[in-house]
Amino acid sequence: MAEQKTQLKGVVILLVTAVIWGSSFVSQSVGAEAVEPFTFMAVRTLLGATFLLPFVVLRDRIAERKMSRDEIFIRRRQNRKTVVYGVLVGIFLAFATNIQQFAFNYSTAGKIAFVTAMYMFFVPVAGIFMKKKLPFVTWLCVLFGFVGLYFLCFHREDNFVVNRGDLLALLCAVFFSVQILLLERFAKCSDGIKLSCVEFYTAGLISLVLMLIFNHPTWEAIKKCGPAILYSGIMSCGVAYTLQVVGQKYCEATIASLIMCMESVFAVLSSAVLLHEKLTPREITGCAIMFAAIVLSQVSDSIASRKKSSL
Repeated sequence: MAEQKTQLKGVVILLVTAVIWGSSFVSQSVGAEAVEPFTFMAVRTLLGATFLLPFVVLRDRIAERKMSRDEIFIRRRQNRKTVVYGVLVGIFLAFATNIQQFAFNYSTAGKIAFVTAMYMFFVPVAGIFMKKKLPFVTWLCVLFGFVGLYFLCFHREDNFVVNRGDLLALLCAVFFSVQILLLERFAKCSDGIKLSCVEFYTAGLISLVLMLIFNHPTWEAIKKCGPAILYSGIMSCGVAYTLQVVGQKYCEATIASLIMCMESVFAVLSSAVLLHEKLTPREITGCAIMFAAIVLSQVSDSIASRKKSSL
């Protein structure tokens, strides 16, 4: 009984995470109307990193009180590696998030959320170059994903021309795929929250430089979308990531992935409720196919892992 309660705790925490991430697409859409993309991402990402920093410092100080000098030395040496890893991951995060923010100038929050979810398919495909064998079901998921993308992005009235925002969101998914693969490699030998904090600061500083070069930021414009930036920075970057780390301690990995994939659904629902965006039946069909493919990819991966572990 205790194990079931703990599992339920993880599900609830990750569901809240998905709601925050999904609703953050609305904040990004609102922010795109007031400030330029690099400006929004610079303020948002640096805000999220700064929100995490006090928790990281406080946690370290409490932990070091119980450590020996040798343990503290080893921990600080590990921190230097974490900084290097975080910078590398942050570079790709900067590309992914800024490209995604530019997509809001041409497309809707709901569509961008679902197209961005294509990273779920690019990650296993990238595994081919890492000499990983992909099961047939994975290829089937990739096929369904692109079918859903076709229904979502192509319109008869547009002569089947892809929207520029759709292409940017797809490119964003590619960069997110690299970021996810790097995290998979580095997270095993790093402190997750510290890695995230460095990652956010790196992405934020890169966005800040790009903002100063290409944008014309004003305090008036930033204040105009202040609530959107605050929500996206503190809640999406700071709170949601922390909830993800906590939630996955109590929840099986595959179930966690499925719940977090719900961010796309919450993005569409949030856009419909808050921004009054309406998806056409064709776009809804595309969303449904893509989400079904995402779920199938996660379930098949779980089944394959259990078969391997039983052998």
